Amino acid sequence: MIGHRRHFHVAHRPRNDDESILPLINIVFLLLIFFMVAGQLSAIDPFEIEPLESAVDGQPGADEFMVIVGSEGQLAVNQDETDLEGMTGLVREHLERHGDAARVRVKADGRAEAVEVVGVLEQLREAGVERIDLLTVPET
Repeated sequence: MIGHRRHFHVAHRPRNDDESILPLINIVFLLLIFFMVAGQLSAIDPFEIEPLESAVDGQPGADEFMVIVGSEGQLAVNQDETDLEGMTGLVREHLERHGDAARVRVKADGRAEAVEVVGVLEQLREAGVERIDLLTVPET
């Protein structure tokens, strides 16, 4: 019949709460994967330091020899606290393994006494290190 409205009854599905949360779970999972791939993990220093600021930007490599000088004169080599004699022995081992390609990076706290840092640098030179990189924080 023309002109008459017909009413159709549409059967509704029962609402399932799991379907509405599934897109959220997918997004969170993708973000997790993104941050795992994009994030860079780095070793934590054995004690807190605030490096000096510099206009030069350089990042240490994961396999390089790192000497850390703390604000109170603490000393660490590759994440292990040590003293000057221990550092000298470890540096000599590093030099034997890598020869002329050996590189030592020094990361010193900006509050450390200059005499302490220079003493460590001199000890490294006496141990035979020819290339020392002093790490700093880029100026902002």
